[in-house]
Amino acid sequence: MNLLPQPPQNVAAAHNRIKQYLHLTPIVHSESLNKMLGHEIFFKVESLQKTGAFKVRGVLNHLLELKEQGKLPDKIVGYSTGNHGIGLAYASKLFGIKTRIYLPLNTSKVKQQAALYYGGEVIYTDTRQEAEEKAKEDEKQGFYYMHPSDSDSTIAGAGTLCYEALQQLGFSPNAIFASCGGGGLISGSYLAKELISPTSLLIGSEPLNANDAYLSVKDNKIYRFNYAPNTIADGLKTLNVSARTFEYLKKLDHFYLAEEYEIYYWTAWLTHLLKVICEPSSSINMVSVINFLKTQSKPQKLLVLISGGNIAPILYNELWKEEYLSISPKSLCSDFIPARHCCMDTESSLRGAKRRANLEKIIKKNSDLQNFLLDCHAP
Repeated sequence: MNLLPQPPQNVAAAHNRIKQYLHLTPIVHSESLNKMLGHEIFFKVESLQKTGAFKVRGVLNHLLELKEQGKLPDKIVGYSTGNHGIGLAYASKLFGIKTRIYLPLNTSKVKQQAALYYGGEVIYTDTRQEAEEKAKEDEKQGFYYMHPSDSDSTIAGAGTLCYEALQQLGFSPNAIFASCGGGGLISGSYLAKELISPTSLLIGSEPLNANDAYLSVKDNKIYRFNYAPNTIADGLKTLNVSARTFEYLKKLDHFYLAEEYEIYYWTAWLTHLLKVICEPSSSINMVSVINFLKTQSKPQKLLVLISGGNIAPILYNELWKEEYLSISPKSLCSDFIPARHCCMDTESSLRGAKRRANLEKIIKKNSDLQNFLLDCHAP
């Protein structure tokens, strides 16, 4: 099997194939944030997509390619932490295809209900690994198995998010930021930027608690968790990247890891500044943005992919009770948490440590908050 990156032109073909079925989601920016940070940051808001996330792009492209080949199946099975399942249900409904989706029990209720709304048969499992195993068992029974990210068609479809954003921008940003779960979005983004904006850096974001992709790239071999990692960024709770997406990950310009309280912080701030819903799996990119900006001496123009917004309202309610907005992003580039993989002087490191302690104090003020946020997706 050829696992090398496919031609970048496949993303353009995918975009032409799927665009009639989807919204053209907007590019937005925050003048307040740009002023505070001293840089221009543009956000592609895929949370306003029909299914609330980018995953439907890959599913649609995959199905439409099968249709063009006269191989459209009559029943499909997949597993997901939510957004892929929603995309499967929506796209399959368009073509009258029966869909079965295995979801771990702790999948967000918002994502569960969306998959059901679009007509998917939802079956719950105790763990993500069990969901994956059940889906593969159904494949042996005649279902067409659609992996969340491990196919050229799905990767090219996912890449249309970045492709579309670069077309809308009309210029090459200094860097593009995308989060990494299974690796489909960031793999497709690599193809898109190679086609339209080859001079742009591509930077990945991943939770420190779910750092299988980072470890895979670091050690040059695929790392797999035995159990789903514990992170508020539920869309990034993958066990491992695939051999296919691993080849793309090796081509990234940089990878940054985010701690949980940093993800909480930016989930609150992006919602406040952009006035749109941002999943933690998307807001994590701002941790990478801040760490990247610490290494830059000139003003930057950056593109951030907001890949989804299917987040439980109860989670937001708890976030607003805390004091994240009391710590302004204005000081982040100079004296916040020291950038991972970057050198800083002792004084800056001490200031960063103090601000880190302040954020941790906010998290711990309610001793049950962290566990609540991690568990609030449970059915």
